[in-house]
Amino acid sequence: MATGVMWSLYLLVCFQFGPARSESRVLQKLDTGGGGGEIARAPGAARALSSPSIAHDGRLVACSGKDLLGFEPNGSFAWIVPLGHMCNDSISPVFEGEQVYLVADDKVIKVTPQNVHTAEPALEVFFSHNATSGRSEEIIGLAISGSYSSLFLTIRKRGLFAFSLRGELQWSIGPALNLFDYRLGCKRNVSGCYFDSAPVLDQCEGALYISNTEGQLYSLYIDNRGIRWIQDLSSHGKVMTVAPGNSACLYIIFPRKSIVVGIDVSTGSISWTQNIGPISIEKNLPTVDSNGWMSIGSLDGTLYSISPDGDMRKFLAKTANDSVIHVGPVLDCSGFSMYVAKTIVEGKLIQTIGDYTYVSAKKPSFILFTLLAPATGTIYWTGEYPGELSNLLSSSDLNDFTIDETVVLTLLSAAKTGISNTTQCYTRRQKIAWTCRQAKAKFVQADPGEPSYVLLLIFLLVVIVIQAVAILFCCIFWRKKRLQDNGLQKFLEKRRSLHSKRRILGKKILELEQKAAEDASSNEALGQLGEMVKAKEGVERKLYGSYSLGRDEPGLEQQGSSLPLYHDKYRSHSFHSSQKESITIFNMLSDTSSSEDGTSSCSDDSESCSGTSSGEMELDESKSAEEAGPSDTANVEEGVQHELEKQHQHCSAP
Repeated sequence: MATGVMWSLYLLVCFQFGPARSESRVLQKLDTGGGGGEIARAPGAARALSSPSIAHDGRLVACSGKDLLGFEPNGSFAWIVPLGHMCNDSISPVFEGEQVYLVADDKVIKVTPQNVHTAEPALEVFFSHNATSGRSEEIIGLAISGSYSSLFLTIRKRGLFAFSLRGELQWSIGPALNLFDYRLGCKRNVSGCYFDSAPVLDQCEGALYISNTEGQLYSLYIDNRGIRWIQDLSSHGKVMTVAPGNSACLYIIFPRKSIVVGIDVSTGSISWTQNIGPISIEKNLPTVDSNGWMSIGSLDGTLYSISPDGDMRKFLAKTANDSVIHVGPVLDCSGFSMYVAKTIVEGKLIQTIGDYTYVSAKKPSFILFTLLAPATGTIYWTGEYPGELSNLLSSSDLNDFTIDETVVLTLLSAAKTGISNTTQCYTRRQKIAWTCRQAKAKFVQADPGEPSYVLLLIFLLVVIVIQAVAILFCCIFWRKKRLQDNGLQKFLEKRRSLHSKRRILGKKILELEQKAAEDASSNEALGQLGEMVKAKEGVERKLYGSYSLGRDEPGLEQQGSSLPLYHDKYRSHSFHSSQKESITIFNMLSDTSSSEDGTSSCSDDSESCSGTSSGEMELDESKSAEEAGPSDTANVEEGVQHELEKQHQHCSAP
């Protein structure tokens, strides 16, 4: 390969971690033009290329200087859009439909690549930030949600801003929050505390995550600035990387201490903690597949994969002693497998001091690329550079740029290199839908030993309804007139007395019905039956009206054939005999048994009524009901009262 088109890569000469020492990197190239792995400086003519992203149409999109470049999956140019501003190569472009959003200088630019060869403008300034003089307020993070038609920006020392895709500001929020005069964020250092990470979207949970300089992680709703929870993780470190998973799990990586923490997305509580090998801070970002497994490479040469439950697997351990992994894996087109780049070196030294591990490596020999599935442990394909991948890169336009392992991994994913016939590719929306279905299924299949939040919510709703009904009943009950006049004790005693009277009257009525059915010509039994019916009606009016447990209601209406029917001076009683035969008996009424208009009346609130009233009378005397005449209802009441006294004496006798 000619010297002008040799590809170069970032290779770690000395990996250093610690609070006082930062990682240093030297740009080098791996020469394959007869040098057999000779290390030399990259040519000055080569242009730097940012880490690319794969657009919805499968093309690679990356920045280089003041240009936005699109590459076909084979590495050839698809289009070039001059930006007029220096592209921020530390922030990857994001996509929504046909548009590409990226950060250049202090602006967010929207690019429509399909307008490159038309009269329509291919780019427009979506947002322009005028930083305050003397303050570092550059844009440090960008994210977009097509489902909510929103774009999110993190501006250093300013806060988090949400815009609609039409460019309108929807809301903004800072790290120092107050709720009822209680400080939620930045408790220890208000003046020097600010958001220092890019917003991370969780499409399945509808949540947004962002961290501040004090080691606190915020969870917000995507559609508004409502806070779900704030978790203080400063005990693990103040520098963190957030990776949403599924199954209600959120992965937090602390690169300086090489710790991975699993967090419950609904509460923010820590579910588990795992220790992994030393991590390269700059390039090594975690990757989560559609099964929910988070994978991250280590400088000890091992790929660590952790499930949502905290189970950890190690891959590529056979060549770990003479290799390093210092860039993050890249998902393939299926979303269930990923490409991993491992750099084979001739020498490596690992030293641990306190909580920090230092790794030094020298003389890289070649790079080993692997396609594997973390959930199953299946390795589908392995390739080397220099080797079979040399032709792929030499025939592409990417050779005009200084590229690293991340660019090659993204190219392999877009070109679907190593994909077997059994592996099916999915679109971005299909991957999100599959991942969210997995998360929902996992959430429903809860451990029987754990409480169900859905059942708990239903239980709380039932309790609230019961309490509301009880309060309403109490409000109605304590407003009753009889209760206010006589007090609770007398009210309950009167109610019990009325219930007893109703039972006795019902028993007497059944006996008289049987007697009347046997001897239909007995006027005495019919007269007693009529008085018993009227007396029972009076008792029931009071039970369902002024002495009921609910609100005061008017007296019962006369109901069908169970009550006396009046016509002029005659009355009739309808009842059923023991043989279920319907019998109607007519009797003459006395002139004093009804009012002039043929009806009877009695106030429901009165304690006594005459024997010729509608049946509401007090049963105060002690005469037998059997001796009562057909026109003297008071005798019926006296008989019932006498019966009650006899029952009371019988119950109280020793």
